[in-house]
Amino acid sequence: MLRPTPFDIASGTMLGVDPPTLRAVPPVVPDPLAALERAVLPALRRPPCVVSFSGGLDSSLVLAVAVRVARREGLPAPVPITWRFTDAPRADESAWQDRVVTALGVGETWEILRAGDDLDLVGPVAGRFLHRYGVRHPVNLHLHLPVMELAGGGSLLTGLGGDQVLSGWRRPPSRSTRVRLARARALARELPRRHRPRRLFPWLPAELARQVRRALRAEQRAEPRLLGPRIAWHVRRRDLVVTRSAFTAVAEDHDVIPVHPLLDPAFLDGLTALAGQRRRTSRGGLLAEIVGDALPAEVTAPRGKAHFRDVFLRTPTREFVRSWDGTGADPDLVDVDALRDTWSRWPIPSGTAALVQQLWLATAPSPLRFSSQLTPTRPAPRGPAAHDRAHRYGSDAEAIS
Repeated sequence: MLRPTPFDIASGTMLGVDPPTLRAVPPVVPDPLAALERAVLPALRRPPCVVSFSGGLDSSLVLAVAVRVARREGLPAPVPITWRFTDAPRADESAWQDRVVTALGVGETWEILRAGDDLDLVGPVAGRFLHRYGVRHPVNLHLHLPVMELAGGGSLLTGLGGDQVLSGWRRPPSRSTRVRLARARALARELPRRHRPRRLFPWLPAELARQVRRALRAEQRAEPRLLGPRIAWHVRRRDLVVTRSAFTAVAEDHDVIPVHPLLDPAFLDGLTALAGQRRRTSRGGLLAEIVGDALPAEVTAPRGKAHFRDVFLRTPTREFVRSWDGTGADPDLVDVDALRDTWSRWPIPSGTAALVQQLWLATAPSPLRFSSQLTPTRPAPRGPAAHDRAHRYGSDAEAIS
């Protein structure tokens, strides 16, 4: 398993791009949808085939393709598993989850997991994860731990890679003259403020902060403009390489085969052939072009992007950062006084999330024993739309009635 370095953890960044590799044989370019269908087959053939389903575009596409292939091939139906959160309205995708599940007709197999503080950076689930695996990238990987436990002995389908290969960082400028003028006026108002001294990464020693800022900006500038080269570049970035490595290691620990169809080489070849020379594309529009009328319209319909900060920054993290006394920090990588000052304001910067986990782990005693296997109890079904499962990760876990 590839691990984040102390520099990665302190800076909250995962920088670097692997060099390109040459293929000895030119790829056979398939239809992107046909490539996705082939990519999900190994997972469907190893039931239970669990799908990490959030209701976003990427996971909706993967679920829809898996359902289509399972029905065509006479294989067991995939099992969508969804997290729902309390007190995190910006992360609420329940409306789209319901629409997609209804359109696909998979309500009977749908499992809903519920969390309050359970998925906090150092909450009950993360605590189990950190004591077993240490700090990994990404810092929210622990939310998949209960999902992998439920998939034990089977397989797991994810939408990993969609953010990178279907859009990347670059966003097309608005064609609306009104929007462009509004942005220009806002920039003019902000211009004096932009000249004020501003330090990024204030919790790092000054020289290290400058190095991180320069490296980050260099990597952002290096992102190719055309979609095809951009796909190949993002797939080689350490961010995605380390994520896949950690995902695979945790899955194998639970006898689960992880499959990420949106990173399948054949799908990437087909996507590049379809749209690789484009500069501007929207994820929703591209997906609609890929699937045509083969899947329900709800799968690729435009929707807002959920934000999960309030899922991972909850009471356990707030209490830890308020009480942290400097223990465990490397003074060569972290300005302790500056970090304590940064953490005196809530919410804390997302760039310090890995530090929260590292420093918590340095002070939290390891449990003598902990269960690596989740054994949920199923309540009486409440209706055909879904099954809710109550997982008692900690004292604040919700009971499902």
